[in-house]
Amino acid sequence: MSPPLTPVHFFSHGSTMMLGEESSSATYWKAAGDAALAHKVRGIVIMGAHWDCKSDSAVQVSMNPEPTKQPVANVHSSKYVDYKLKPDLATGKRCIDLLNKAGIHASGNETFQWIHDVFLVLIRMFPDPNTMPPTTIISSNAHYDPHFHVRIGAALRPLRAENYLLIGSGGAVHNLYRNIWSPMLLYKDNFAQPTPPESWALEFRQAFKDVVEQTSGPKLRRGLTRLMKHPQYRDAHATDDHYISALFVAGAVGHEEDEGVKAKMMAEDWELTNMCNSQFTWGQYVEASA
Repeated sequence: MSPPLTPVHFFSHGSTMMLGEESSSATYWKAAGDAALAHKVRGIVIMGAHWDCKSDSAVQVSMNPEPTKQPVANVHSSKYVDYKLKPDLATGKRCIDLLNKAGIHASGNETFQWIHDVFLVLIRMFPDPNTMPPTTIISSNAHYDPHFHVRIGAALRPLRAENYLLIGSGGAVHNLYRNIWSPMLLYKDNFAQPTPPESWALEFRQAFKDVVEQTSGPKLRRGLTRLMKHPQYRDAHATDDHYISALFVAGAVGHEEDEGVKAKMMAEDWELTNMCNSQFTWGQYVEASA
């Protein structure tokens, strides 16, 4: 019998204020972290939105043994400055090997500073840094080819059978140019909704939700790839960086063996009028047979 596979998450990390303000997303991130600890995950492998590799058909893997954190705006420093990160160099080397064997040029980056798209979510999942599992960060590629990023997730999918937790951190709807910033800038209120979200944001949010909740296996990979041609895609994502980690997730949970494993939306918050922070999980922890 095949070993049980860990779940896979796509987390919309939202603005930096999601680190400091309470929300349904923050509550679910903590629940997801508690579940990971209860099942003694060996480590976390995560692709965020703010680190891309500029070389053709290549990615980098975080291999900094003592990473620092880039500063975070609109959040008190006490929320993150003293939080001790836990890089996983051994798993980083393993990821590099798996990616290269899959024909994806991967190399280590020994100077990479961690960015809020990753540590914001990890701090919320594991408020006590002593409990944070060792973590490996995979960059995206700056060409943002969806098929290439599916291949990255597929190459690392076997780690799920070894009790590693794979996460994509990005955004369901994330266009900084179309957000309404005044409530945050004037009043530090990221959740103010002086008007409802605009129709393009609602439309793409629903299209994304439909694909991940109604398709599975290879159809999930095709569906999320096709959404990059959706009429409202460029309104929802002025740049591809916050969408592409969803393709990494599709690779990790879109194999033929994943047929029938569909996402569940576990939480959702709207920020800045038009930013939709949806949190999706595929699968669940299963106890290994004795």
